[in-house]
Amino acid sequence: MVQTDNIHQLVCISCPMGCRLTLVKDEKSPQGYKIDGNTCKRGVEYAIKEVTDPTRMVTSTVKITGALLPRLPVRTDKPIPKAKIMECMKIINSLEVNSPVKMGKILVKDLFGTGSNIIATRSL
Repeated sequence: MVQTDNIHQLVCISCPMGCRLTLVKDEKSPQGYKIDGNTCKRGVEYAIKEVTDPTRMVTSTVKITGALLPRLPVRTDKPIPKAKIMECMKIINSLEVNSPVKMGKILVKDLFGTGSNIIATRSL
């Protein structure tokens, strides 16, 4: 995302089109922004969310003992605020689980009060 004062330029990732979006702060608009470059409605929603409250899914691995492999793949089950990713990774890096673990098992519940959980993405 490129940002200069009240103008934001980004590439939409809501669909495979990859539209180049330009957002300009506009007090008269119901959304508060004038958006150009989108070919679908999802681009408008994505751009406003990305500028006002960016979130991301986090994927990683944690240590596991007693399993065939040394690492267990994990992810958040909902996006978390982008500003919390480093804190999330500190928690993930400090985790160590014991085998057996079923895919979908919640390892950390309600991360930062966001309602997002860290879950196992493989059974080991």
